[in-house]
Amino acid sequence: MNTRTLFSIVITGALLITPVITSAATSKFEVTGWMPYWRGATSTNDVLPHITAMTEVNPFVYTIKSNGTLLDNGNLSAEPWASFIATAKADKVRVIPTIMTSDGTLLHTLINTKAHRDSFAANIVQAVKAGGFDGIDIDFEGKHAEDKDNFSLFLQNLYQRMGPKWVMCTIEARTPLQDRYAGTDIPPDASIYSNDFAKINQYCDRVRIMTYDQQGVDLTLANQAASSSLIYAPVADPAWVEKVVNLTAQQVARNKILIGVPTYGYEYDVTAYANNQYIYDILWTFNPGYATQIALQYGVTPTRNSAGEMNFTYVSNDNAPPATSVTPNSAMLASAAASLYATQYNSHLNFRLIDWPDAQTVQDKINLAKKLGIRGISIFKLDGGEDQGMWTVLENNKK
Repeated sequence: MNTRTLFSIVITGALLITPVITSAATSKFEVTGWMPYWRGATSTNDVLPHITAMTEVNPFVYTIKSNGTLLDNGNLSAEPWASFIATAKADKVRVIPTIMTSDGTLLHTLINTKAHRDSFAANIVQAVKAGGFDGIDIDFEGKHAEDKDNFSLFLQNLYQRMGPKWVMCTIEARTPLQDRYAGTDIPPDASIYSNDFAKINQYCDRVRIMTYDQQGVDLTLANQAASSSLIYAPVADPAWVEKVVNLTAQQVARNKILIGVPTYGYEYDVTAYANNQYIYDILWTFNPGYATQIALQYGVTPTRNSAGEMNFTYVSNDNAPPATSVTPNSAMLASAAASLYATQYNSHLNFRLIDWPDAQTVQDKINLAKKLGIRGISIFKLDGGEDQGMWTVLENNKK
């Protein structure tokens, strides 16, 4: 098995016992990425020419049947996956499929007793060995808080059974409570979690944090933007990511941590109220090509926002502009006009916001990961829809 995290105990006085995570300095910077089964052909075609830029690839293919066996939605033993996996192995790139579920009730059933955990872990090991994979990536979301200890016992069980194979863990981002609830009362149950970071550190060889889909989870940053009358609905602001990493690193060794890097964006229907107040409603996710198309259609020039992502606003053809007329021009003209209208008439007005990461955003996340001294980045998703300039960024990173 890979290098284990060592724990040393610092004893101060007779009563205070504090665990301190110690580990070797982060060595090789790693780049991993998820490849969705629902776009298997485009995913493999996308990654294959750049396979050597990757440390590890994660076919996002497995879900869980009700009996605890795995469903291979991508049919990894067939084309196009079979040839792709063979090439990855030849180039010494780890192939570690992901098991994903957000069914907390099913997970409760599969891990709530030792017998169930034994059976479930054995099924996973069997799938890994049968496929000749380098390990498995556990992405279990929506777990019940009451199952925190049982999930840790499951990871221990799996880790011990895997022998020399890798156990990777993909976990939800945890925002510091003072930032998540800034300006509001922190709920009594806010610190009840379904993940035990200390145990995850012990039984996972890598810990991938899903540092994306931020939106308004960090009220400190959202309030700062609002006080400056800025439009703010990022997929992943580096300032937020840094907070998440530093909190996680209190219990997880930095040389195990990888930050999730999104390659998709969000479109919002935004309602402007008087005095630069905004309400954001998510419409859908998209790949960058969609944003380029809309920008051309409405004659808008995108710009980079405070989170380092590309964005622009516009008024859709479904919403007739007010008498003050919003005309195509700069990236934020639609939002500025809507805010002006709402303030002048003490009313409200809607516009669209499009926000997405590009190749520069990926470079920024690499720089941030190196600054924080963590293992690397994990990209979601690799399916041909991302900004193709990203590959140049990744290839330059390997030099």
